[in-house]
Amino acid sequence: EEERPIPQSLDELRTAISEVMEEHDVPAVGIAMVDETGPVLVDAWGKANVEEDIDADADSMFRIGSTSKMFVALSVLKLVEEGRLSLDDRLADLAPEIEFANPWEETNPVLLAHLLEHTTGWDDIHLPEYAHNDPTPATLREALDFHPHSRISRWVPGTRSSYCNSGPPVAAYIVQKITGQDFEDYVRENFWEPMGMETMTYRLSDDVRSKGVTLYQGGEPQEYWHISMRPSGSINASPVDMAKFAGFFVNRGNVNGVQLISEASLQRMEQPATTSAAAVGQESGYALHNYSSRHKNWVYRAHSGGVNGGLTEFSYLPEAKVGHAIMINSGAGAAYTEISDLVRDYETRNLIAPEAPVAAAIGAGHEAIEGLYFPINPRQEIARFIEQPLSVFKLWFEQNELKLKPLLGGEARSYAAAGDNLYLDMETGAVTVSRVEDPLDGTVVHAGTQVLKPISPVLAYGQLVIAALWGLSIAISIPYALVWGVRRLRRKIPSGPAIRIRVLPLLAGLSVIGFLTLFSAGMKDPFATLGQPTSISIGIMLMTIAFALFAILGLTTAVRERGTQMNRVNYWYTTTSSVLHCIVVAYLASFGIIGLMTWA
Repeated sequence: EEERPIPQSLDELRTAISEVMEEHDVPAVGIAMVDETGPVLVDAWGKANVEEDIDADADSMFRIGSTSKMFVALSVLKLVEEGRLSLDDRLADLAPEIEFANPWEETNPVLLAHLLEHTTGWDDIHLPEYAHNDPTPATLREALDFHPHSRISRWVPGTRSSYCNSGPPVAAYIVQKITGQDFEDYVRENFWEPMGMETMTYRLSDDVRSKGVTLYQGGEPQEYWHISMRPSGSINASPVDMAKFAGFFVNRGNVNGVQLISEASLQRMEQPATTSAAAVGQESGYALHNYSSRHKNWVYRAHSGGVNGGLTEFSYLPEAKVGHAIMINSGAGAAYTEISDLVRDYETRNLIAPEAPVAAAIGAGHEAIEGLYFPINPRQEIARFIEQPLSVFKLWFEQNELKLKPLLGGEARSYAAAGDNLYLDMETGAVTVSRVEDPLDGTVVHAGTQVLKPISPVLAYGQLVIAALWGLSIAISIPYALVWGVRRLRRKIPSGPAIRIRVLPLLAGLSVIGFLTLFSAGMKDPFATLGQPTSISIGIMLMTIAFALFAILGLTTAVRERGTQMNRVNYWYTTTSSVLHCIVVAYLASFGIIGLMTWA
């Protein structure tokens, strides 16, 4: 696809954004752009509601999703400045009533900073927590008590980062407990009112009812989602509100001559500090609800957000003193990315790109990093079974530069050595890759927020070969069944073992197809269909059990009937299929996928 030209004026920018909206059927967009002098572009256009033909404007309120988390970090930092909290405080001391589990608590306790940097090792919140849609709404404590099972450390806290919506509401609860105020009231009093954000809210207010845009997923309007973990992603905000928020960061915490939070606190908010990679000097990654976001030669500070039918980007470039928010009432990720690129291109159009770092000479110590790796910090543990075989990365040196590339295709990134175990991004100059010792998995590589563990080529390629052969056997089984089914009807194949040995692997394959069909249907509205027992979620569980049952029966039948007289080509084909099914069953069972209850 041909790159769009860089807009040179606000009119060109608006026109380009409108073209993207039309191409991707995005009803409305809200844009807030500021620099150190004030607003640059604050507006919304398109349809706030398609069915009622309501136009969007600068006061239209969008859901900003996870961008809401930034106010949790700001609230904590304000209390740290006041001496009422420390980022090194232990969660167990601050809120012993909040349930969580950490096998390393005695030596490596969960700290307040871990909640904000996603380094607790906890799962992301589970589907039942996403599905919990209480319009009352539930109190923050009730939301935290509803389903605490996601708050279990999977690795030593403070070693790996993994995005997790269960940490921010716990930190917000601590703010609530320390101040004696409802968290939302604390944020309003200490940030929104001083910034002049008059309608911004975590809840379905009268302003949202009158000014809120309708969100669209796949062209379908979405009901309002009463997010139980409100501090993680519930805020409704207009472009007018978000312009003031961007101005707060561009002016380094100063609002109308009042320093709401210190420059030092903002710098800490922007600097990752609690991973093994940060400890050795890696600069990029997730900090206190604020992360690095690369655009060509520049590193923005940012936090994006997404809900069903709504996407938001909030970014600022401290050295250029510019910032922006982009909000759309659509789940069109491609449009969101294109609009982001247009806005960032416009903001950086007159900036002088930093010079690329000179790659240092590579020695034997560096070459140890070469090899294949798979990620070991999944956002949800349940995803590990699919990430391990399909998200393998290759690291190698080429002309003194370290290259990192997904094994299954994708763009290679280039890095220059900045020391024995640190590597700079060749475009931004930021330290982005590091080689460190993990207390559980030995030598690993941190690349941005990903943590990668070495994997042998035999295992990496072997997994892919088995997966390909397994998929091929399922694809072939259906047309093959039509052939032998017709032959059976014509009595060319006798009943008994010759049929059983064909039917069982076919049924195993059909169970997989059934699982994929149900899962695809469930993903259209995962919270409603997968986050609670429904015909789809129960069907998924039954399909995984059926797959295991038919796979095992198929293999045992093949073994038992190995001496029975029948077509040997068919025997070995169906036996191979059953063996492949059983290998996959064993693999899935090791990750808890057989009998999967998505609502548990």
